[in-house]
Amino acid sequence: MHQTMNGASPDRSGGRRARHQPVILRASSLMIGGALSVLLVSAVVPPIIADQSDRAVVNAPLTLLTAPIDGEVGPLSKQISNAVKPGDYLTRISNARVDESALIALEQKTSDARAKLEATKEKKASDEAYLKVLDTEISNQTETLRTQLQSQIVALRARVAEADSLSGAKKALVDRQSTLVARNAASMDMLNPTKAQYSAALHSAEAERAKLNQKIAQLDALQKGIFVGDDLVSTGTLVQKRRDISLDATRMAIEEKELTAALQDQQSLVDKERRRLASLADADVMISTPGTILSMGVTPGRRVNAGDALASLVDCDKRFVTAIFSYRQSQSMKVGTRVRIDNADFKSGIVEAILPKTTDKVDERYAVPFPQTERRELYAIITPDSRDSEAVSSEPVSTASETTPCTVGQWVTVTKDKALLPSMSVSWRHVENLLASSDTDEGPAAAERQESKRPTVPTSLLAALLFAASVAQRAIP
Repeated sequence: MHQTMNGASPDRSGGRRARHQPVILRASSLMIGGALSVLLVSAVVPPIIADQSDRAVVNAPLTLLTAPIDGEVGPLSKQISNAVKPGDYLTRISNARVDESALIALEQKTSDARAKLEATKEKKASDEAYLKVLDTEISNQTETLRTQLQSQIVALRARVAEADSLSGAKKALVDRQSTLVARNAASMDMLNPTKAQYSAALHSAEAERAKLNQKIAQLDALQKGIFVGDDLVSTGTLVQKRRDISLDATRMAIEEKELTAALQDQQSLVDKERRRLASLADADVMISTPGTILSMGVTPGRRVNAGDALASLVDCDKRFVTAIFSYRQSQSMKVGTRVRIDNADFKSGIVEAILPKTTDKVDERYAVPFPQTERRELYAIITPDSRDSEAVSSEPVSTASETTPCTVGQWVTVTKDKALLPSMSVSWRHVENLLASSDTDEGPAAAERQESKRPTVPTSLLAALLFAASVAQRAIP
């Protein structure tokens, strides 16, 4: 009987194990199916009411350093590190193929204007020299004529006085003969010739007086610069010629001023063109704004066109975090809300703006493009808290900070203060890190590497399935 009992006990224990195996398999299937369902739902359905988002990236304003001219890039400055400030030298661009046709044309016009100005100056100098000769000749002739007129006036005055004396003598003779005739001592035949001689003497005196007045008038006109009379014809011709030469000299002086002004304008254009060509031939590229060099787009010896990007700078002092949240969070994520930031060198921040969408034109102004949103999602622009940033600035956070300046482009996790509903993707990543750390012997270093790799939902799904399978295998003896 003892043997029978001992023989039956193995059969009963084997049947009990056989009955427990389907239960364990069903439980494992339910666990795997539940995990799969939860993962699929969390992967497909967007985080509508989650207070946490891992779709956040560190960003900063971007400034492009462009080529001012066409040419070849020279050696880059060795003194330029990642951090730069205004006035730092970056490189020099040289262009040996500058078109100088405009400068040649301007120089030709300037040469023509200068030659015309010199000819005008010579003509003006010639006129002025001729005027001096004419002035000397006119002065000499005027002085000679003045002397002659004065002597003629003296002679004519003497002749007028002589004519007056003769007319007076004739008048006395006429009066005496008239008295004799009145006394019948003489006849009229003797008186008539005497009267005729007296009349002739009077006319002669008037003629001499007229000549005297004419010479006096000529002398007075000569002193006033008026040349009239036959004796002054040659001098008057010289004076007229002097007027013509003086007018020509005046015209040459006016033309000289005009040509001088035109030459100055032309020379100014030539100087500007030379400076323009000099600026096109060589140009130094200087840093205009403070920042950190993100990338260099050229190498020494490369030919670039004006406007091509040479380097990009980010302003690390103005960095911010762009996080994507649901529209349902717009009220709780209003401007001024404080949030917590993980995986960054700053631990907190303040919501500065809420943007419903962005454009490619806006993305060009920043170091990295804004993440793509789905339906009914918005952007939260978060400014780091300067106090937290200073407190943890010396702590290394990830490898992204080693390859990009001021952690630009680093993915972070943003959580509202007093958050109730976490993001499913963040939760599953923590679960995967926990599983990876428990299944491997590498310790917390593996979890830290897994955190930096940012696993996707399918990876979390695979980890969960493997965990469930391992649990089922341990449950089955």
